Amino acid sequence: MALETYHSKRDFKRTPEPRGRAHHQAGSSFVIQKHDATRLHYDFRLEMDGVLKSWAVTRGPSLNPEDKRLAVHVEDHPLDYGDFEGTIPKGQYGGGTVIVWDRGTWKPIGDAKKGYAKGHLDFELDGEKLHGRWHLVRMAGRSDEKHDNWLLIKGDDAEARHDGEDILEQMPDSAKTGRSLDEVAEAPEKTWNSRAKRAEKPATSAKPVSPRKKAPEVARRPTMPKGAERAALPDFVEPVLAKLKPKPPAGEHWIHEIKFDGYRLQARLDDGELKLLTRSGLDWTDRFGKTVAAALQALPAKTALIDGELVVERDSGASDFSALQHDLSEGRSDRFIFYAFDLLYLDGYDLRSVPLIERKELLEKLLPEHGEVLRYSTHFVDDGGLVLKHACQLSLEGVVSKDRNSEYTSGRTGSWIKSKCSQRQEFVIGGYVPSTTLKNAIGSLAMGVYEKGKLIHVGRVGTGYTVALAQDLYLRLSAMEQKESSFDDKLTAEERRGLVYVRPELVGEVEYRAWSGDGNLRHAAFRGLREDKPAKEIVREMEKTTAPSLPKASVSLTHPDRIYWPDEGVTKEGLANYYAQVWRHMEPFVVNRPLALLRCPDGIDGQRFFQKHAWKGINAHIEQITDPKDKDGEKLLRIIDFDGLIALVQSAVLEIHPWGTTTDNWEKPDMITMDLDPGEDVEWSAVIDAAREIKARFAAVDLASFVKTSGGKGLHVVAPLKPRAGWEEVKAFAKSLADGMSKDSPERYLSVATKAKREGKIFIDYLRNGRGNTAVAAYSTRARPGAAVSMPLSWDELGKEIGPAHFTVDNAAARPEALSSDPWGNFFKAAGPLQTGKPKAKG
Repeated sequence: MALETYHSKRDFKRTPEPRGRAHHQAGSSFVIQKHDATRLHYDFRLEMDGVLKSWAVTRGPSLNPEDKRLAVHVEDHPLDYGDFEGTIPKGQYGGGTVIVWDRGTWKPIGDAKKGYAKGHLDFELDGEKLHGRWHLVRMAGRSDEKHDNWLLIKGDDAEARHDGEDILEQMPDSAKTGRSLDEVAEAPEKTWNSRAKRAEKPATSAKPVSPRKKAPEVARRPTMPKGAERAALPDFVEPVLAKLKPKPPAGEHWIHEIKFDGYRLQARLDDGELKLLTRSGLDWTDRFGKTVAAALQALPAKTALIDGELVVERDSGASDFSALQHDLSEGRSDRFIFYAFDLLYLDGYDLRSVPLIERKELLEKLLPEHGEVLRYSTHFVDDGGLVLKHACQLSLEGVVSKDRNSEYTSGRTGSWIKSKCSQRQEFVIGGYVPSTTLKNAIGSLAMGVYEKGKLIHVGRVGTGYTVALAQDLYLRLSAMEQKESSFDDKLTAEERRGLVYVRPELVGEVEYRAWSGDGNLRHAAFRGLREDKPAKEIVREMEKTTAPSLPKASVSLTHPDRIYWPDEGVTKEGLANYYAQVWRHMEPFVVNRPLALLRCPDGIDGQRFFQKHAWKGINAHIEQITDPKDKDGEKLLRIIDFDGLIALVQSAVLEIHPWGTTTDNWEKPDMITMDLDPGEDVEWSAVIDAAREIKARFAAVDLASFVKTSGGKGLHVVAPLKPRAGWEEVKAFAKSLADGMSKDSPERYLSVATKAKREGKIFIDYLRNGRGNTAVAAYSTRARPGAAVSMPLSWDELGKEIGPAHFTVDNAAARPEALSSDPWGNFFKAAGPLQTGKPKAKG
């Protein structure tokens, strides 16, 4: 950003802010200004390229590495601004009081310019208040979004604090004058004035630093690092394999990368000719289309050998092996992305004896800075456990930790360690059971692993198959049938029931919860075929671990292989597995409440029935209850335990919508739900802003509030209530809150359900709060493509990286265990009484 933007927003005849100009001398100052404008925030500024690169940090910096503070990238400011403390007049841009909260110098870790361009800036601060390692990370967003949102995160070092210490409260005043915001506001004449003469340079001036040189072209390649050896380009190098451990290793010599969920490939570039080789050396170049190949061939290198992973990413930015498999089966290549994470050979030099961190530096220089299909795998130097925790909160696959000084040595040497957010590995397919609901399709697969050369049965996997995949597997496996058992151990009568044995040649990747006491997989889902891995190499990766105590239902599932979400492969069994894993968190929001249910007996593509009353053949565990105000009317429905929830699954209920009260207190709601429903052209950041505004309005009347994704397009902000106010009072309050937001910001919000007026606006739906009205339950699935669920979040998690349909049946089950606490765990403990009168405006 140039200073033209800064200048265009200000009238320097009215504001005391400095006009300033860009400087040519390099410096390394930083400043954080506490800014009491429309909303109190902190302006975080780093000196780069003769200006102050600036971010507005809405909640201010935190010393807790687990806090990810939203930092909106704003226009560059002049260096003179780093000394500004005073009051910007009302009506001017940024009107309000400013103090210099902290100042000092910063030191980039790595190449600052490249980190800034790529959206991952690592650095150390040496200020009067803040010290140690920090990160600024750009959040993934759509290209048409107006705001450039980043996250400011404290590195987990000696300066970090995990004990809840809030430096903003402990040290609230100016680092320059020691005064508070109020003191500066009351005496603006004693503050810095850009129009007054000054004998000194701004406090932000600092010693120059030398920028790193631009990546050279091939013809001017730098001297190779120590360990590089002149050699011919190898045909293939067996890859380094990661050992599986429960958690990442500790120590400063480890770096940590996000684990990708795709195909491990070796890109071999030889004078314009490219080969993409699997981990076993198979040439799969033709499988992945021309786009990735063209990007690799365009690299500024004559010969190279690059280790990486080819993936397909979901809209959330997470790689998805099932999506990759789907695209390959459809012959689609437009979503392929190749993440490069190691460089083994470059232009005549074998680099395998070069330390990993130096190989990665060469690799980063080789790759394009903003590649669409060819990307550099960024690493983190923080505590690996913290990196894994963040990955699991976002429902990513896990983390790969690597010894920064290690050579590239083929096999499992221990220099690479993988830690996963959920249990996942490959298994050998030893048989199948035909589908009970589809013709010429499999319903489940019998899996095994090799132990001392013998194939041992480990159970069946009955979900994770799309319709197309179930039919494709049937065609493949029916051609591989054999009469004798594929397994070397003896199967029970139940394990043999309906099983068709096949030659144990195919390998499938499976995600599972844990192991049962008898050694079988529990709550397992198929994720795709692994044709890059030989069956004979498949062994158990970890010792058997029994699952945590999960509820068991007495309700039987008929046709458990019935597919409810055909494109995602979620079956009736898969839905039941998901609910078993989230039940203890979901239970308070669905039991003992009148329910409205969306049933889809043939899956989301078939007929739909929105039902509040019983249907023919309803399961006995779904109770029929009398509405006290309609004793002669049709019975309503509720569940009282886990058996009731599984009865809903058996009945093809794909959405659960409870009343905002329990059947113990019909006329006194125990929650208020505000549903944010954005128009098609509304940015996600605007929905987040709306949720935070509702939170502030609830707080103004002493109500706590909680947030969850809707699983659709928006967010739900929910306030727990002590059940004292009646329906009319609660609905009137919700309406006045929605009306207030609409009145205050009519260009952003709408409180009437008129679709024609929704363009560019967010409908604040308060109608969920009338008697008999409902909202989708926390953790409930949605009967929409994608198999999304309505997921409770902490307010700190609310950001661009988690969209409204980010969490799905496939990725959400492992999330609760990744969190240090349940974000809605104290929901009802936080309940307060509804205050009379209208909600106050934010302020």
